[in-house]
Amino acid sequence: MSADRRDAKGRQRGAARARGARNQSQQAPGQRRRTGDPARNAAYDVLRQVADSDAYANLVLPPLLRERGIVGRDAAFATELAYGTLRMLGRYDAVLAQCVDRPLDRVDPAVLDVLRLGAHQVLGMRVATHAAVSETVALTRERVGAGPAQFVNAVLRKVSARPLGQWLEVLASQAPDDLARLAVTQSHPAWITRALREALVASGRSASELGDLLAADNEAPRVTLVARPGLSAVADLNGAEPGRWATTAAVLQGSDPGALEAVRDGTAGVQDEGSQLVTLALAGAVVDGPDERWLDMCAGPGGKAALLGAIAAERGARVVANESQEHRTELVRRSMKAVPRAAVESIRTGDGRDIGTDEPAAYDRVLLDAPCTGLGALRRRPESRWRRTPSDLGTLTALQRELLDSALDAVRPGGVVGYVTCSPHMAETQVVVDDVLRRRADVERLDAAEAVRAVATTEIPLTDRTDVQLWPHVHGTDAMHLTLLRRRA
Repeated sequence: MSADRRDAKGRQRGAARARGARNQSQQAPGQRRRTGDPARNAAYDVLRQVADSDAYANLVLPPLLRERGIVGRDAAFATELAYGTLRMLGRYDAVLAQCVDRPLDRVDPAVLDVLRLGAHQVLGMRVATHAAVSETVALTRERVGAGPAQFVNAVLRKVSARPLGQWLEVLASQAPDDLARLAVTQSHPAWITRALREALVASGRSASELGDLLAADNEAPRVTLVARPGLSAVADLNGAEPGRWATTAAVLQGSDPGALEAVRDGTAGVQDEGSQLVTLALAGAVVDGPDERWLDMCAGPGGKAALLGAIAAERGARVVANESQEHRTELVRRSMKAVPRAAVESIRTGDGRDIGTDEPAAYDRVLLDAPCTGLGALRRRPESRWRRTPSDLGTLTALQRELLDSALDAVRPGGVVGYVTCSPHMAETQVVVDDVLRRRADVERLDAAEAVRAVATTEIPLTDRTDVQLWPHVHGTDAMHLTLLRRRA
C-alpha cells in the first residue's frame, strides 16, 4: 500500500480523501442519524415477522401501526414499503445478488431484509436516493448493528448506481428464456409464472397476456367494499364509487374502510369484486324446486357467507355457514353480525368433507369456496408467492376433490353447487372438477359464464367456456374461478 494513502497519523485514507476531495456530512459524527424512523421500523418488523413466524403482512401491519400511533402519510409510507418490498422481493434479490460479494443465503436474514427495504426505496418508490440510503443505514445501525450498517451502506450505493430500467435490462439479459425473464423482472417464482401461463391458455386467453397479468399482480389493489343487499347500498357508502361489475361493489377512495359506519356495523364489508361476482352468480343460478336452505361449506373468513345471508334474507331463505377451524368460525360470526337472524340457521365448526354423508341431499344451494394456493390473490397477499411451493398442490387438490364430492352429496337433486377457488391454477380448477365429474353420473355442468353475465352491471369480457376465470389484468379483480354444477335427479 502506497504511503500517500495514509494520513499523518498512519490511518488509511480513501481515494477521494487522498486527492483532497471533501464530501463529508455537515453534521458532526455524534449528530448523525443513528436510529430509523417509525415508518421504516414498522416495515422492518413486518418483514421480520413474515420471515420468522410465517405471518401475513396484511394481518400484522394494521395493528402494529395502531399500536405505535403511526397514521396519515407515515402509515401510507410504511404500508407501501412493507407490501411493495414483499411483492418485488424476487426482483430485488436478483439485483442485490449483483451487488453483494457472497451468496444471499450467506447474508444474515435481518440484514438481507434491511437491504430489500432499501432496494425498494431506491428502485421502487419516489424516495431521494441519498435519503433512502442514509435512512436505511440508520435503521440498520439501530436494529442490527454498526458493522452491518457499513455493509448496507456499501451495497445500497451499488444498487443506486443504476436506475430501475437499467437493472431490469441487466436481469433480462441474464435470463435463459422468456419465461425466466418475466419471472425475475416481474418478481414471481418460476413455477408460478409457468402455471399462470398455462392457466391463461386453458381458460381461452392468450399466453401473450402473461406479462400484463404478472404486472397486475404487482399493483397494490384498491380497497373494494360490498354493500350487502337489504342492509346497505353503494350510494350510502360515503367516499366510495360504484364498482365495475357487481351491483353490490364499491371502490373506496381512501384506505381505511373502518372509518365507515356501515363497515363497522357489518351492513357493508371489505370484499374483492370478483368474490362478490361469483357469489352473486351462485345465488342467481336457477334451481329446480324449492330454494330455502343454503350452505357455505368453507365459510371463513365470512365475506361470501354474509353476502349470501343478506340475499337469503330478502328471499326468505336461510344459510348454514360451516368452517373447519374455530378461530375462523369466529371471523364468520363477525362478518355475519348484521344479517337478519331469521336468515342464519347456524354458524358452526365442522369438517366440510363430512357434510355430504351427515346431511345428504339437504341443501338447495351449496357454495364451496375451496381451500387453495391463493395464487389468484397475490396482489393482496404479497408474501404468498414466496411461501407457496409446488408440493402444496398435492395436499390441496386431494382436499378439493373430497370437498367437492361432499358438496355434491349435500345438495339435493335439482339444486346447484358453486365450486370456487381464488386460484387460476389448472390443477385446482378444471382438473379437480373434471376428475370428480368423471366418477359421477348424477351431475351436470351449468353455464357459469351466463350466470355471471346475468348479475353483472355491464358487459363483462369472458371467454367461450361454461366455467368462469376472472383475471386482475382483465377484470381488475382477484383471479377467481367459478364452476356451477347441478345435481341430477
